[in-house]
Amino acid sequence: MNVPGDTGNLNIELHKATRVADYLELGELMALDALERRESCGGHFREEFQTEDGEAKRDDENFSHAAVWEYTGQNSSPIRHKEELKFEYVQLATRSYK
Repeated sequence: MNVPGDTGNLNIELHKATRVADYLELGELMALDALERRESCGGHFREEFQTEDGEAKRDDENFSHAAVWEYTGQNSSPIRHKEELKFEYVQLATRSYK
């Protein structure tokens, strides 16, 4: 990769190149997270997790949580941390878009 500019001044092109790297890492993490989610819910739809009618098949027992990924260093797999969600006022339900 060739990043034009010099070291004597603020190198905007180098700054742009590091932003591209950040977006690639974020995209990779989003794909990893989507593969870990073994259900269909909201905008996250997987063909292998659908009802006979083609609706989203949820798994609230295993996926009612907030998750974050911890960076563990270069060339190392990130670690997923979960925090279970408690629903006091809203009942979970499957939406139908038909």
